[in-house]
Amino acid sequence: MRPWVFLTAFDMQFSEVIVSLQASDLYGRLKQYSDAAKVPVLNDGELQVWDSLAICEYINDEYLAGAGWPTGKQDRAIARSLAAEMHSSFTALRNEMPMNIRASRVIEPSQACLRDIARIDEIWSTYAKADAKGSSALLGQFSIADCMYAPVVMRFATYHPELSKPAQQYADWLRTHSAVQSWVDGALKEVEIVDIDEAGIDR
Repeated sequence: MRPWVFLTAFDMQFSEVIVSLQASDLYGRLKQYSDAAKVPVLNDGELQVWDSLAICEYINDEYLAGAGWPTGKQDRAIARSLAAEMHSSFTALRNEMPMNIRASRVIEPSQACLRDIARIDEIWSTYAKADAKGSSALLGQFSIADCMYAPVVMRFATYHPELSKPAQQYADWLRTHSAVQSWVDGALKEVEIVDIDEAGIDR
């Protein structure tokens, strides 16, 4: 989702290949596109870039002249830190709140998951900044950092944790961003169900 939203938000043309995660010989099928047998992967000519953050960084460097990060030096440093924190942290939240955009569910989060939610609330409340155009992007400028948090916004829309008002405003803004909505519209057309992602009970 992250690189797809980033590419779409910056009007980059790309073709998408969807690989089922359920069918047999997943490793062999992924190896057709990625030497690491990992998704997502970006193939640009003979170059393979795997990992969401690496893909976004490559697109930013190669095609966007740095426009994928905030313009100010300090804001860029903070935005990169926020993106990296999302990339390497929040394990409990990922495990207990699998992304499932079709559902509205209730779970009993662990203390570790509650700490993850509180930290994300703190990030969004601290760094989301409104601008004259009505954006509420992190550091006031839509960037890779916002794309990195897009799956979390979708998780929160499914499991409904209690958020502070500023954090909820950011979540609402990002969920309704045109690139995120385009991704959701496409995803809802898919019919495959991944059983491990069917966590919780219906709300």
